[in-house]
Amino acid sequence: MTDRQAQGTSGGAAGTSGPTGGLSARALTALLLSAIFLFGLVRIAANVYSYIADREGAGLATSPTIAWMLEGSSLVAWAIVMIPCWFAVRYIRPPRVPLPATALIHALLAIPVSLGHIALMVAFRTALWWMMGIDYHFNAPDGSPILYEFRKDLSAYVELVFILFLVQWLVARYAAPPAASSERRTLAIGDGSVTHHLPIDEIEHVAAAGNYVEIAWRGERLLHRATLSAVEAELGPAFARIHRSRLVRRAAVRRVVTHKSGDFDVETQGGDTLRGSRRYRGNVEG
Repeated sequence: MTDRQAQGTSGGAAGTSGPTGGLSARALTALLLSAIFLFGLVRIAANVYSYIADREGAGLATSPTIAWMLEGSSLVAWAIVMIPCWFAVRYIRPPRVPLPATALIHALLAIPVSLGHIALMVAFRTALWWMMGIDYHFNAPDGSPILYEFRKDLSAYVELVFILFLVQWLVARYAAPPAASSERRTLAIGDGSVTHHLPIDEIEHVAAAGNYVEIAWRGERLLHRATLSAVEAELGPAFARIHRSRLVRRAAVRRVVTHKSGDFDVETQGGDTLRGSRRYRGNVEG
């Protein structure tokens, strides 16, 4: 959390005047993924010309159109498979998941990812060959096309996971924060005949207390008759649930200490220490 606090609008690389020129997370993600796709085009161009040269060297008939269709269908299939891979990398990575478990899970995921890539690739080629009035035969030099493709896909998946992790890290580190609203958001708290409007960015944490919630604000504890879920929805994404009965403002977190059990303590800027459940650890560490 201290890293986020250090990322000002003019003082750090991740500020709005940083190296991305103020690009939003969505725009920066689109730019990086487009660059990856262009890099893929360069790679398949090299593969196409290598394929043509190899066949001509062996004295075999060569069709540049077929060569481009072979490589292009594989690239498009990877572009589609990259969508579930993106979410797999987003949720299955350290520190959310321990490194050994992350490696094991992704090793197992390589199997369905490869099968999906192969199925899409064969479907595209079958359709393209059909439009050309010829039949497509899925085969390989060693007689086992699925195993042949899987060996190639395994290294491609490792490379893809690394690239997607790097893209997500770059977006999280360098994307410009969303524009702040000109109107300060407040939470209305009833106190008898008086209603207090507490600035949301001054609330440190909220805890369930029977039919009420206890709100920590400027060193005070205010009771508000509401459910924790209702208050969570009103506070929005600036607050993270760390326990089934407790919320904390993300920007108010100074330090997170994880215990062997998986539970953790959150230390806030106001000096409070809040116990968090391991079920919600990813909300403040992800």
